[in-house]
Amino acid sequence: MLTTVLNFAQRVAEISLLGGIEIASVALIVYYIFAKTRAPVIIAGLFPNLNLSYRTSYLSKINTIRSDLLVNLRSSNEPKTQNSVAHGIGTQNMLELTPQSGQKPFKKLLDWGVLFPFVAQVVRSEKFEYRQVTEIVHNDAVLKHAIKQAAEQTLREQRYAKNGHRLLTRSASGDQQAQEEEDEKIGISYQSILRKQEQRAISILKDMGSTLNNGLLAFTSWILYKLLPCFLSGVVTNTKQIEMLKTASERSPGTPLIFVPLHRSHLDYIMVTWILTNNDIRSPLVAAGNNLQIPVFGGLLRGLGAFFIKRKIDPVEGKKDVLYRAALHLYLTHALKQGHNVEFFIEGGRTRTGKPCMPKGGILSVIVNAFMDGSIPDALLVPVSVNYERLVDGNFVREQKGEKKIPESFSKAISGIWKALKSNYGLMRIDFNEPYSIRELVNSYNKIAREDGNNAKVYKPAARVLQHNQSTSSLYGTDVVCEEHRNLIESISRQVVFDCAAATSVMSTNALAFLLLTRFRNGAEEQMLSSALDDLRNSLSGSKDIGFSGESSQILAYACDLLSSGLVTRTRDENGRLVIKAVNSVESFIELAYYSNMLTPHFALSSILLTTFHSLLPETEKRKDAGVSRKKLMDTALENCQIYRYEFILNKPTQILENLLYKQLDDLLFSGCIRSEKQQDDLPNAAECRRLAQSLTDCLDEDDDDYLHVRNGEVDEPKLLFASETLPQQRNICEVLAPFAWTYVTVAQSLQILHRNSMLESEFISFVINDLSSKVKRGSCIYAESISTDSVRNCLKLLEKWSVIEVCNQQGMRLISLNTLYEMSRESLNTIVKKIDAIVPKFNSGYFNMTP
Repeated sequence: MLTTVLNFAQRVAEISLLGGIEIASVALIVYYIFAKTRAPVIIAGLFPNLNLSYRTSYLSKINTIRSDLLVNLRSSNEPKTQNSVAHGIGTQNMLELTPQSGQKPFKKLLDWGVLFPFVAQVVRSEKFEYRQVTEIVHNDAVLKHAIKQAAEQTLREQRYAKNGHRLLTRSASGDQQAQEEEDEKIGISYQSILRKQEQRAISILKDMGSTLNNGLLAFTSWILYKLLPCFLSGVVTNTKQIEMLKTASERSPGTPLIFVPLHRSHLDYIMVTWILTNNDIRSPLVAAGNNLQIPVFGGLLRGLGAFFIKRKIDPVEGKKDVLYRAALHLYLTHALKQGHNVEFFIEGGRTRTGKPCMPKGGILSVIVNAFMDGSIPDALLVPVSVNYERLVDGNFVREQKGEKKIPESFSKAISGIWKALKSNYGLMRIDFNEPYSIRELVNSYNKIAREDGNNAKVYKPAARVLQHNQSTSSLYGTDVVCEEHRNLIESISRQVVFDCAAATSVMSTNALAFLLLTRFRNGAEEQMLSSALDDLRNSLSGSKDIGFSGESSQILAYACDLLSSGLVTRTRDENGRLVIKAVNSVESFIELAYYSNMLTPHFALSSILLTTFHSLLPETEKRKDAGVSRKKLMDTALENCQIYRYEFILNKPTQILENLLYKQLDDLLFSGCIRSEKQQDDLPNAAECRRLAQSLTDCLDEDDDDYLHVRNGEVDEPKLLFASETLPQQRNICEVLAPFAWTYVTVAQSLQILHRNSMLESEFISFVINDLSSKVKRGSCIYAESISTDSVRNCLKLLEKWSVIEVCNQQGMRLISLNTLYEMSRESLNTIVKKIDAIVPKFNSGYFNMTP
């Protein structure tokens, strides 16, 4: 009896503080929705005999007092008759769709769902069985083996710490009994260590495990139907894509769906789940960083499917946490075997620059390994593209300037939610791309790997494609598959990121920011910007999905309003014409670059080609006749692509980069940015012939695009000549990658301070950022957005790959120093600087100074 009372008291004590906070938070949310909607009036109409007049009058008084505070929230729910644009063609706003409400068509003559569509939607949505896997993992023999392995590792460390090599030598001699007696004398107990590891395994699984359930999914779904319209004008997706997912699930009922979105906002975690839940698709388990385990919101995310993973798997560099890795591997494997869908962010974290990050292959490796060892028959990878007209999370300017990230906390989350509810963030766009089978991917890559290279149409890994080193230090660098599978994982992960980036819809703010940073850095009249936006939309037509429609002038006004006066200004000049201009501050340019960089990968190859072309043009008096051979241009452009190997994924693993460069060259020839030496008006030029040949090839075989194709006129091809008539257009294309080039060349120039001196990586990054800030302030660098810690880190990875610098870890700190060759020879270091300097467009000299 006493034990029962004590256990009850203990449980009450455990839930008193956290439970009280959660209950209070939920109560406030419910009250907020209740007060904000017509719930009291509806209840009074349904139950006229109840005396609710005092309640409604009391609420009306409160709403009157709070009218000033809620005016923005109410106006966000009202239809916008001005300063708004339609979302993309063929899409629908999910906030307006309630297929379960009974409205289309009526299920009954009198259906209560018509009066309460959102309640009917969440109640009538299909409910699934979400099995908990924590207990299954705990009883797995593999985990028990990992516990023993971790205990033995800890035992060896303690022995070494006590007596060093003497005990290790005695242990190696095989005298186990003597070793145990010696352990007992110095206070080391293997059984005690083993028990601690067993308790740690329980703790790991408790912290990691999800509590996904239908009740919380339904409640959260209803809340989101009410709250999302307060700060989003719509959550847009293509209903055909939803039907495609349903069809895939019905065709393979035992095959899990693996949703792989690019990560932009904390809102991503629940929005994919919200859409799937309300369209009768099983909600996934979502991999989340343990930095989100904050009061209230951590429990909410866990109930919505989140399972939490440490952001750094191994606490000590170079020492693998065997137990944690085994627990993570088993949790995912058993989740897949129990029929769970899974969602994870292949970039590892939110992008700070607006463009895709390099993939982290750890979670994907577990899923592929589960297929390879027969744990699951197959899995369908679903690349998911997410974009926002305005980022709900705010911005990452502080982090790009080198300042420390503010960690997530309860107070930060509450303040962020309150700020969001008082703001307008426009549209959110989610696209579900066509699923592809892991079984088919593995078979395809294995087939390619077995080819002998005789067939010219087969992709060969030895071809000139960008290489990439797998990350093992971040959230998803779990390193749990065999070494021979690593290249396979890398290829699949890079293809997923490439496909996600290519399918991401262009929002109005992306287009405006891109034009302001690449064409009109000093601003432009609205009419000129509208014309430029028309040109951009035409150039993207057929290759990128446009997430907006309407007149360009209205789109510009709408985008300016969303970005606000802190980033973009709209003023009248002395002639009364409307001028749109980016705010002239470092912070505004960095934030605008976030939106602009969504389009940067699309134009990256063209920018590399054209910048390389200008760097190769000879200095001659007859500049209009200056030219470069195709072979030299391609060889140099391929080398320059290698400089951006950690910045962009320029091609799929099944594509040859050289072929893509030739295709971009054709486009530049067709647009007149480059001229051909023998080009004639009455005959089709080389670009048109190549375009025709490629079209015929595509018609014969759709898969030929991924393989090598014959290039017409490779022998004795005419030179490529400078085209002065399109010089402004050439400059615009070169501007796309100019900020990244300035960052890279500044990093290369800063290597001089490492001469006979090693530095902490963080100190070196701060030095580079300060140097870039000084250049921007002096005006020697016109790109304030080049101040980017992400690009500095990517350049350091490149220099480490080139063996220019060495990186070592000492007590958890990364030290960088020059390699011996570059330490001894300053000339070798200057060669690296010149090599990177070649990708910087020289707008103040050379051919860019010519007048058309």
